[in-house]
Amino acid sequence: MRKLTMAELGRKTVEECRQAEKLPVLAVLDQVRSMHNVGAVFRTADAFQIQALWLCGFTPRPPHRDIHKTALGATETVAWQHHPDTVEAIRQLKQQGYEVWAVEQATHSRYLQDFQPDFSRPIAVVFGNEMHGVQENVLQEVDGCLEIPQFGMKHSLNIAVSVGVVLWDLLVKYIRSPQGRASSFDLQTHRYIEDL
Repeated sequence: MRKLTMAELGRKTVEECRQAEKLPVLAVLDQVRSMHNVGAVFRTADAFQIQALWLCGFTPRPPHRDIHKTALGATETVAWQHHPDTVEAIRQLKQQGYEVWAVEQATHSRYLQDFQPDFSRPIAVVFGNEMHGVQENVLQEVDGCLEIPQFGMKHSLNIAVSVGVVLWDLLVKYIRSPQGRASSFDLQTHRYIEDL
């Protein structure tokens, strides 16, 4: 066993990333306050090649050195836009045909592992503020809530960690779906996850 080289990892250029087929998932950040968390989300969004990030409310946005410090260039490869109001952003996504899910511990939430997305339409996933989670008025607009099961004392994950868990889960489910098998998400180039 040895670490893979950069050449073996098959890293894309910035332009190749921009032109590549995207996972049909969009992430919405609802009032996230930390620039380091926003940068980490950009980096995760790049890793899983999602469609875009929508930064809502007072969520910080590029260019800013604290975002770039964590994003490590991902602000150049991930499409993003700012929306002053998360509720209006959700309504706009629904008009565009997105199914919208919030990641939140809520009544009638669905455990992430039990969620079977329908990839025949695009999915948007809303992640909330570090202290208060997804706003109540935003929860009234979504199609449902996804919950990451937790068993410790805190029942709280950092938003950047939550984004990584959820996007990885959605990527695996997409790869296994009929749409994913017909896509360019070719796992043959990724030996280390070929057994999915």
